Amino acid sequence: MAALAVFLALWLAYEPMLKAIARGRGVINTDMTVIRAAWMRTMAGRDNKFMDGQLLGHTLNSASFFASSNLILIAGAAGVLFGGEGAFKSASSLEVLKTSSRLLFEVQIALVLLTLARGLLDFIWAIRQMNYCLAVIGAAPQSEDAAFQAAYGDIAARLMNPALSAFNRGVRGYYFGLAAASWLFGPLAFVMVTLAAVALLVMRQRRSPAARAIRDLRRLIEGG
Repeated sequence: MAALAVFLALWLAYEPMLKAIARGRGVINTDMTVIRAAWMRTMAGRDNKFMDGQLLGHTLNSASFFASSNLILIAGAAGVLFGGEGAFKSASSLEVLKTSSRLLFEVQIALVLLTLARGLLDFIWAIRQMNYCLAVIGAAPQSEDAAFQAAYGDIAARLMNPALSAFNRGVRGYYFGLAAASWLFGPLAFVMVTLAAVALLVMRQRRSPAARAIRDLRRLIEGG
């Protein structure tokens, strides 16, 4: 149960922990909020907003793809979970799996199912919010008033940033879904894969070339 406690703590506390480490900057998720806000302010002052709709539509298609893939994985995990004694015997026959009882096996699969289900809900919420964003882009009036453009862009960003944050949480669910699945290989593997997944996520958020480029771009937008 200690391994499960480690997983749950890291899974549920990952995002608050990342925000605390970043303190408002220095990670992709927070730096991108500034870049998206700049995008929306530029969009509000642009005559032709076709490109903005296309860019957001591409992200919407990506979210729909991930949601569909997630649903397939959920169906597979649910099939195993509700497969009864036959599914347990088939899994127990594999030497690499460490599951001592049917109850433990069902809890292990249920955890995978739970992580995937949470990710699916995040994708669905992201898709809904992105559709709202498309309406906001389409409704943006032509205006030469710079103050109005900035205000409209900031409000649009307040809608877009939560949408993309939900999308990011959905993608992150795959990492934790893989970590949850590693419990089938024993508690030690469970802890090690969970720690590795979190370390990989943090590294990509803070130390990857993409993170450094986005950090520099944020500084440029903010004027240093």
